[in-house]
Amino acid sequence: MMITLKEAAEKIKAANKILITAHVLPDGDAIGSTLAAMQILRNIGKTAQIFIDDTVRKNLHVLPHFEEIRRPVDGEKFDADLLLILDTSPERIGNVRKLTDAPILNIDHHVTNSGKDYDLYLEHEAAATCEIVFKLAKELNAEITSDIATCLYTGIATDTGFFQFSNTTAQTLHTAAELIDCGVKPNFISEELEKRSAAEVQGMKIALNSLKFFYDGKVAGMFIDLETMKTFVDSTEGFIDLIRVIDGVDVAFLISEKAEKFCRVSMRSKGVDVSKIANSLGGGGHIRAAGCTLYTTLEDAEKILIEAIGKAL
Repeated sequence: MMITLKEAAEKIKAANKILITAHVLPDGDAIGSTLAAMQILRNIGKTAQIFIDDTVRKNLHVLPHFEEIRRPVDGEKFDADLLLILDTSPERIGNVRKLTDAPILNIDHHVTNSGKDYDLYLEHEAAATCEIVFKLAKELNAEITSDIATCLYTGIATDTGFFQFSNTTAQTLHTAAELIDCGVKPNFISEELEKRSAAEVQGMKIALNSLKFFYDGKVAGMFIDLETMKTFVDSTEGFIDLIRVIDGVDVAFLISEKAEKFCRVSMRSKGVDVSKIANSLGGGGHIRAAGCTLYTTLEDAEKILIEAIGKAL
């Protein structure tokens, strides 16, 4: 059920112990929004804990209170009276859902989120969920500390490609400016997130060597097999940007083989709505940036994805 931001704030005020989570394969917005929300809720007297059912790339470990994020363990339970899901729908939180039967409050900006069977505040015009959490903090009359601001700025910066993508609005820039006034150091965040390990750079080289073009050059894709992932790659974050900028390419994608018959897909576009493609394959995301998981071999994942992109074109 769709609710207002004020109603979302009232549900938070009525709760005492809140479990916070976001999607698997977490990005800067997922981690930034959950870390900011945890601090905001604790500062207004709530008990709050983050669980993420996945590993988090090393660049984001510098964010304040990152060390407090927990990963669910089989059989574990968490006594909560509210499950706050940020930056995704409940289908993409993995085993976190097994931790509690608490009612769901979902705050998101992805247009593919339906809000079926749970309370959802959706603002698809927002560049990032962190932009919404900033508004939520104001609704809760919570102080935006320097640590909170740093987490929120990181999510906004990463989801907008450091304010280069088409989702960057005047409101986005106003919010970023307010966060800088709260103590954010943009140069620190950009420098940390731009860091790449030697293993990642080796992985980039192999990924570029796998580059293929489809549909008369309108689609470009890279492929990283399991052996390469094990040997060379710490994170594939940013790999897709290597081909997104190719002249004439509308849709760019990366398929990473994470385990046997387990492939993760990232897509970017200049015109095609890739969120619809991802949604048709069990994933989701934005119009210009989306992803999904395909439980098959790398070769079959390529065939499935190319067919789905072809239908969209």
